Amino acid sequence: LHCDMAHVSGLVATGEFNNPFEFCDIVTTTTHKTLRGPRSGMIFYKKELENKIDFALFPGLQGGPHNHQIAAVATTLLEANTPEFKEYIINVKNNAKTLADFLLKKDFELVTGGTDNHLVLVNLKNKGISGSKLEFICEQVDISINKNSVFGDLSAANPGGVRIGTSALTTRGLNEDDFIIVGDFLNECVVLCQQIQVKSGKKLVDFKHVVETDVVIKNRINEIKENVNNFASKFEFLEQI
Repeated sequence: LHCDMAHVSGLVATGEFNNPFEFCDIVTTTTHKTLRGPRSGMIFYKKELENKIDFALFPGLQGGPHNHQIAAVATTLLEANTPEFKEYIINVKNNAKTLADFLLKKDFELVTGGTDNHLVLVNLKNKGISGSKLEFICEQVDISINKNSVFGDLSAANPGGVRIGTSALTTRGLNEDDFIIVGDFLNECVVLCQQIQVKSGKKLVDFKHVVETDVVIKNRINEIKENVNNFASKFEFLEQI
């Protein structure tokens, strides 16, 4: 039994998520998501699988060790073992729940009805727009989110939802009250998408054309973008959390 815990490894490390090691023969993870480390990876396995996995990795796949990444992973694991990191992960989860609750009040449909971790998966079908359109508009106003397939999609190229994580903004120092403002920005972007689609129709290429050519839409995008940047500029990157 294999578990890839890439998204939730920071939560697992702090005991804030179910522990796959109780059940699995192999556990894999990246280290740059909730573990908040470098772009790297780790493989955990039962002793009887040692030779198969070790020799498959090196020299089978990996040409040589990257010592700077190994040092960074070691530093990451040291930090993950501190009370401060556990507090950070708890804040990540609380912020995600606050954002999810706010979006529900704004008539957003969440795939799981809420969240118990760092992610909020939004089904936009009841809003009448696609994940691609919301991702595009958010990019225009300096908000980073990911389009994401949801149940019922016929094509991954045109997904019906978006996924939103709270890890990065929590590192920046945002709290639950701040995530209400973040949720409001997202809602404004959805409303703007709906207004653009009335003019463009449903094709993404036509949608983008309206964004590029319509003066009223461009002014609204610039207004939201200015508000986003004014809000974000209050939060400096923290050296340590």
